[in-house]
Amino acid sequence: MLYLFTMHGIWSIILAAGESRRMGFPKMLLPFGDTTIIETIIHNVSQSVANDIMVVLGAEKEAIAVKVKKTNTRYCFNETYKDGMLSSVKCGFNNIPFDFSAALIFPGDQPMITTMTINKVVNAFLFSGKGLIIPVHKNKHGHPLLIDRKYKNEIENISPSIGLQALADRFSNDVFEVKTDDPGILKDIDTYEEYLQWN
Repeated sequence: MLYLFTMHGIWSIILAAGESRRMGFPKMLLPFGDTTIIETIIHNVSQSVANDIMVVLGAEKEAIAVKVKKTNTRYCFNETYKDGMLSSVKCGFNNIPFDFSAALIFPGDQPMITTMTINKVVNAFLFSGKGLIIPVHKNKHGHPLLIDRKYKNEIENISPSIGLQALADRFSNDVFEVKTDDPGILKDIDTYEEYLQWN
C-alpha cells in the first residue's frame, strides 16, 4: 500500500543543467506530450508524494527557467555544470532545506518515469529502513535514486569520475531495490532518434 499524502521531508531534485551535446540543442525544451520534456517531468513529480521540487539549471538556464517558472517550481543554478552530473547533484542537495529527510534524483531527460513509480520508491524508503532506494526494471537499475540525508557529506566527497554509483558500492548493505514494471526508469533521451521514439 502506498502513502498517498505529501512527504514534506522528501525532496525531488531534477537535473536540468546539461549541455545536450549529443542532441545538438536544449532537449529540456523539446515538445513532449502537451508541453516540454522539463515540464512533463515536473508534472509527473508534482503529482507524487515527493512534490517538493528543486530543479538544477546550468546550460541554457534562462530559457529553461521560463518553463520552470510556469510550474511555480523552485530552481537553482549550478555554476560548475560543465563538470558533469555529479556537480548538479551536489548543487541540488546544497539548495534544498537543511532539515530534509531524503532526496530523489531525477535526470532531466527521463520524462517517462511515472508518478506511481516515484510513490513506490518513497514507500520503500518509509518501510524498508534502508537509506538508498533504487528502482529496478528487468534486473536493471534506473531512476529516481532515493538518497537518505545521512549521505549528504558522502556525496560532497565522491569523485566525479565515479558518480553516485559509489554510494551503492560502498554502502551495499543499505541498498533496497524496488522492482517495477516501468521501463521509463531506464530510458533517457540523448539523441533526436531517441526523442522521436518516445514522443
